[in-house]
Amino acid sequence: MRNVIVMACMAIMPLTYAAAEGYLVNAQSAKQSGMGHVGTAMKLGSESMHFNPAAMVFMDKNIDLSAGVSGVFSSGKYKNLSDGYSVKTDSKVSTPLFLYAGFKIYDNLAAGVMLNTPYGSSIKWGNDWEGAHLIQDISLKVFNIQPTISWKITNRLSVGAGLMMEYGSINLDRALIAPGAMSGLANKLFTANPALEKLVPQESKAVIAKYDNVSAASVGLTGDAGIRMGYNVGAMFDVNDKITIGASYRSKVTAKVKEGEVNVNYANELEFKELLKSVNSLLGKLPQGSGVPTEIEVPSLDNGTFSAELPLPSVLSAGITYYPTNRWTVSGEVQFNGWGTYKMLMIKFNPDEELGKYNISAPKKYKNSRTYRLGGQYAATKRLDVRMGAYFDETPVKDDYLNPETPSMNKLGLSAGLSFRPLSGLSVDVAFSYITGFGRNGSYTDKDLLGQPRTFGGHYNIAALMPSIGLSYAF
Repeated sequence: MRNVIVMACMAIMPLTYAAAEGYLVNAQSAKQSGMGHVGTAMKLGSESMHFNPAAMVFMDKNIDLSAGVSGVFSSGKYKNLSDGYSVKTDSKVSTPLFLYAGFKIYDNLAAGVMLNTPYGSSIKWGNDWEGAHLIQDISLKVFNIQPTISWKITNRLSVGAGLMMEYGSINLDRALIAPGAMSGLANKLFTANPALEKLVPQESKAVIAKYDNVSAASVGLTGDAGIRMGYNVGAMFDVNDKITIGASYRSKVTAKVKEGEVNVNYANELEFKELLKSVNSLLGKLPQGSGVPTEIEVPSLDNGTFSAELPLPSVLSAGITYYPTNRWTVSGEVQFNGWGTYKMLMIKFNPDEELGKYNISAPKKYKNSRTYRLGGQYAATKRLDVRMGAYFDETPVKDDYLNPETPSMNKLGLSAGLSFRPLSGLSVDVAFSYITGFGRNGSYTDKDLLGQPRTFGGHYNIAALMPSIGLSYAF
């Protein structure tokens, strides 16, 4: 039988990756993190390369430099609604960073380059939890280098464009044979074939029981996506001295892993393979057409490589900024996230003649989503600015496709921050964001060791704390 154990092995490859919804990251500026990450209709110097490249031409100085890093401390929780079982994630801290350098060429022309991490996430549920057959842990990182140009057509209207060069890597682990999977298989076989239980040696039953709380076999995937190209364009218009509007678009980029590394790990390889021999010997005695596989196997996926594609969605933003006084700035925007292109994950194993029969087609069926942002800034003194903001982020994942590799849900983000300028041209920026999910119930269906549909569901909730610090210098 074709590997019923590895069915859906990669169904979660684009895993979860979440800091914003899906795996977008809201950490591209310490200043703007304090304002709910709003910025499409704001003139942010070199940092506008990310938010709206049309605004970079409004830099006050000839050279504008900015750098910073955030720490994303995230936690997730799962609860089984049937028996009350619950588990929390033990995720590592993610550290998205950004670097911007902008240069004024003429009064109406500016250019620059940036490095940031627009996508990425990590989550770790543990090797032996109830959902290990769907995900144990995942880490995704995407780096973007973007040369950018910005042109002021008139005093009120400007446009800009950037070439995105994105490089990504992924590490993912999940159980091929999760805790309790062998006991579950045995119980189903004994129920359908009562005489079979008497044929199973007690030693084999004892070995099966050892794996009730331990993942017998797991797979690890590691891959680099190489460099993929996209573009970022924008426009900005000053309606009058108090109102500015802006729009920007970042194109979809498809990350492609061509030759990813596959590792298969066992809790006790020798013992478990001997168990499979015993189980397969008994399965061979069952009459054909009994509805059970002729054998159970863990394929040698580590003898080959895998290839896959992962969409990094398009983002369209439209915003407006209002200056009620010389000290106040208020800005809001709507962001349209093109998750609807993520319908299916295709995983291919190579060489095809040996491992191609284990290829996976995993439905995702994401839908487009929106993010609503609002932020305010107050110039308390000539040296100090204070900020507050909020955003609401919609989930792109449907209830019956909710996988713990990305426990997606609607999120609310609240933030505050400040900038202090100890010297002329130098700014020290700090921000703090709190992101909370609106807990939701959901489920995901894959196949068990008999090749039959199984559904794993429950209640999920997530939260994150994100401090940010940055330095900017203009001269």
